[in-house]
Amino acid sequence: MPLASVVLGYLLNMDKKRLNAFWDNIFEQTDDPAQGQLLYILSQVPIFSELNRRELKRLIPVIHQRYYTQGERIFQIGHPGAAMFVIQSGRINISIPSQDDDLILASLESGAFMGELALLDDSPRSATAIAVEDTVTLALFRSDLDKLIETEILIGSKILKALAKIIGQRLRVTNGQLFAQKEQARKGL
Repeated sequence: MPLASVVLGYLLNMDKKRLNAFWDNIFEQTDDPAQGQLLYILSQVPIFSELNRRELKRLIPVIHQRYYTQGERIFQIGHPGAAMFVIQSGRINISIPSQDDDLILASLESGAFMGELALLDDSPRSATAIAVEDTVTLALFRSDLDKLIETEILIGSKILKALAKIIGQRLRVTNGQLFAQKEQARKGL
């Protein structure tokens, strides 16, 4: 067989491989059901909801799955925050411990997220999070987000923008509640 035919056959085969790789990438199916579940859960979290499927896949390597048994603390009031958590399964109470009884601020279930302010700085936690039952969480650590921002600027900026929107919404709600309490106190109710 002449050398030119061998080279031409090789080049045609390489082009076919590149073309197949191109189309395989476009129509990629997730063969791993666990990755598909993670993609779905993350896409439902407001902080990640602006990310497309490709961007969510880029996020998965920095998401850490954590397991907690009933009664175990996820984080404690006063301790520095290092990560935000998404509840994959189970239930968590957010509370402020007191001498008499813990004041439960919220009871969160699958799909809920908490501790998102830890993505911004290491300020002390304002509450304690305790697993009410065996719970699986997905954690995003601030250090991992910082690295992601350096390597994937678009993804990092989308996450930070969503985080800013959420904090802004919560601040408006808090301001409204404080105003309502002030008005009630002023009226003597």
